[in-house]
Amino acid sequence: MTSFDVPARVTTNAYDAIVIGAGHNGLAAAAKLGKSGRKILVLEAASAPGGAARGREFAPGFRSAGLAHLVNRLDPEVARDLGLTLAPKSGAAMPTVVLDGANEPAVLRGAYGETIDGVSVSEAEAFGKLREKLVYQAGILKRFLRRPPPQLGAIGIGDISTLAAAGFGLIRKGRAEGRDFLRMLLMNVADVADEYLEDDRLKGLLAFDATLGIHLGPRSPTSLLGLYYRLTGEVYGKAGGQFIPEGGMAAVAPAFLKAAEKTGVTIRCGARVGRILADRGRASGVVLADGAEFAAPVIVSAVHPRTTFLHLLDPAESDTGFLRSISHIRTAGNVAKLDLALERMPNISGLTGRDHNGRIVIARSMEHVETAFNPAKYGEFSPDPVMEIVLPSLADRTLAPDGACTLSALIQYAPYKLKMGWAAGKPAFLRIVLDILERHAPGIGKTIIAADLSAPTDIETEYDLPGGHWHHGELQADQLLINRPTRAASGYATPIDGLYLASAGAHPGGGISGLAGWNAARHILSGAKR
Repeated sequence: MTSFDVPARVTTNAYDAIVIGAGHNGLAAAAKLGKSGRKILVLEAASAPGGAARGREFAPGFRSAGLAHLVNRLDPEVARDLGLTLAPKSGAAMPTVVLDGANEPAVLRGAYGETIDGVSVSEAEAFGKLREKLVYQAGILKRFLRRPPPQLGAIGIGDISTLAAAGFGLIRKGRAEGRDFLRMLLMNVADVADEYLEDDRLKGLLAFDATLGIHLGPRSPTSLLGLYYRLTGEVYGKAGGQFIPEGGMAAVAPAFLKAAEKTGVTIRCGARVGRILADRGRASGVVLADGAEFAAPVIVSAVHPRTTFLHLLDPAESDTGFLRSISHIRTAGNVAKLDLALERMPNISGLTGRDHNGRIVIARSMEHVETAFNPAKYGEFSPDPVMEIVLPSLADRTLAPDGACTLSALIQYAPYKLKMGWAAGKPAFLRIVLDILERHAPGIGKTIIAADLSAPTDIETEYDLPGGHWHHGELQADQLLINRPTRAASGYATPIDGLYLASAGAHPGGGISGLAGWNAARHILSGAKR
């Protein structure tokens, strides 16, 4: 008996499955389920689909494409299966430019530095060796991303096959490589970078990429996992690549929406779910905030796990221990998002014209990232933050008027639980960020038409993300694989029969990959109970 075989109540509002949330994971789940011929309903609280990829006007004539400003994790199998048409505008990965304010930029070209400009030949060779090792090791972990995590005590044939393939991959590389993988797996990124590199800019980049969006510094134990996670992404089969699709980031949500709609999925926006209906441990439908009721034997929650179990479901349907574990998910965001409306494109020191189209990282060194993190441990923002910058309107001219430009920056560290409160802290933090931008792009301040800074509290409010954490929970060792979001709900199925998780809070985590939703749908279609 599959999940769909359980009869629903007789009602004109009956569906085979209801998906809560029309973010990219919810749409991926709906599209996959819809391909099977089922009758699927997607309910979205906002006025438009897209979730955190939903664009908005932040100043007259200027638009932001959402939280993410580039793609680095879109899974190629998900894209092929759902028919997603998201490809790099130039047909190649974006370069990454690292600025330290003192030297010429270090520019990584290709997929995560296949070649590097601005460093010595010996340093480029050393980075190449480290890159090869990290990409290989990330590839071992990547084998576990396209399937539910193994369940302790219930290892299936597919789990054994994946584990065996990973083991054989290590064996083929030799005993020394296997030992090195086990040695490095839980190391911090700073120690690994120090083993291979001398250039502070490259060390700073690795530190930044390993910790972006995570409450860790580069010297925190296990911080290398964040870099592995990033390197499981690919562009045209090359690990670590990143791109802005044709049409800009505003094309992301419509691509997933089209994939769902072409399978016959019904999508209703402005339809906030008020309650998930469940009785004696089985889900049976939902009730909207306006009282409308819809029935289905399968409910797929593509919203935050905390929202699902602490706000939408009657607590009486779950045991106390499970609810406690859900409430203890670490989901306090650490990144602020800045959108700038500029009169013209900024002149960033040391950059050639083509590199303005890339990803620009301000991180002077490993120590810069570490000292930026330290205040966040005590509820304070960094007085010298690190950041990632993109100029989105260069890829999508509709985001700004003719001749004008938009700038998007992800800035850390900016803790959700700011001691002084973000109402008081935001103007001070914005001044710090604008001062840093002025040092790297002299004159930019005079071209600013509008500045919109979203602290984690703003992200929480605008996108219904508890804690303002875009990964729906920390990407740390104790909240990954069999522990994501918690052990009792780590394989998409939950303790409530017929209720499944499909957001970034489920395995494998955040980023625009579609894997959480697609994996959840495949798991449901397989008829597996766990």
